[in-house]
Amino acid sequence: MTFADVFSNFIDTTGFAYLAADPKCLIMIAISCVLLYLAIVKGFEPLLLVPIAFGMLLTNLPGANMFHPDYFLKVVDGATVINWSELGHGAGLIDYLYLGVKLGIYPSLIFMGVGAMTDFGPLIANPKSLIMGAGAQFGIFVAFIGAKLLGFSNAEAGSIGIIGGADGPTAIYVTLKLAPYLLGPIAVAAYSYMALVPVIQPPIMKALTTKKERQIEMRQLRPVSQKEKIVFPIMVTIFVSFMLPSAAPLIGLLMLGNLFRESGVTDRLSKTAQNELMNIVTIFLGISVGATATAETFLTGKTLGILAMGVFAFSFGTAGGVIVAKIMNKFSKDPINPLIGSAGVSAVPMAARVSQVVGQKEKPGNFLLMHAMGPNVAGVIGSAIAAGVFLALFMK
Repeated sequence: MTFADVFSNFIDTTGFAYLAADPKCLIMIAISCVLLYLAIVKGFEPLLLVPIAFGMLLTNLPGANMFHPDYFLKVVDGATVINWSELGHGAGLIDYLYLGVKLGIYPSLIFMGVGAMTDFGPLIANPKSLIMGAGAQFGIFVAFIGAKLLGFSNAEAGSIGIIGGADGPTAIYVTLKLAPYLLGPIAVAAYSYMALVPVIQPPIMKALTTKKERQIEMRQLRPVSQKEKIVFPIMVTIFVSFMLPSAAPLIGLLMLGNLFRESGVTDRLSKTAQNELMNIVTIFLGISVGATATAETFLTGKTLGILAMGVFAFSFGTAGGVIVAKIMNKFSKDPINPLIGSAGVSAVPMAARVSQVVGQKEKPGNFLLMHAMGPNVAGVIGSAIAAGVFLALFMK
């Protein structure tokens, strides 16, 4: 074999040879670099967006063969299953990591970490917050209807609609059950818009409220006992799981994490769920989800529709929470600042902080954060329930 033959064979094994056959991967690499820029330079959800963007970069490297979507999109009796016969024969690194997504392991473990970091005290102290949290789920169903009008199927529309819950793990969990081939664009849309909550929400909040409403001061919340905080996650798990068994993996792990936090006897488990486990699962989840954003699935008209519906979902979710809070304020003996209704989307605690910031700009010294945390954590439960509804209706 001549030197020319050796050199030619070497060139054929490089990514440049694959690039000539499919140049679209360059577009996806460019998109991943833009997302990395937004995460690193602009600070948009870096803990999630960096692994997602890098997973997108890895899966689109020509010739690397790190992820094979066909292993996970085999259809049997109308449902997608794992093609176990091929997985393991030429499987790449991300194929194995993606099993945690496909089997629903990562999103549920993320929920356990969220539960361990969440104080449900404001919700327990003010149960009316549940109504505002429910109102903020309005965006989910508006986006569902909008996606249907754009021609998406029920399962696809449900996956798109759940973006409005402002809860990335829930969006991922629902999508991998209903429309796994849309996981890449839906995950990118969900986490990108979550990062933009401080930009999207304030104009909507101000447009729907008067200056007088934004200056309302609320009474201090009552103290919540440890006994109440221990009983709460147990009762919520039982009630929601009986009502919507399909939501049990998310609600159950969320409440288990919270029980670790509040029981007073599992500090080590609580700290592990909040820190080491949460960080490890976030890395694996981000890389795996980003890897689904291949040129074939991402560079389509559907992706544009998903991005558009994501904006509508967040906007109407914010509006729904504010409007419900305004109505409640009219009939409540205790004043309710409508700004806290916007925190009903489950971007914890970012949405609650936005309510606090907007409120303090209108009236310095007006502390709304703890009041906003009630609807905020109610939104976490609400988005999981909405996910359970879609799964019960549309999962085959």
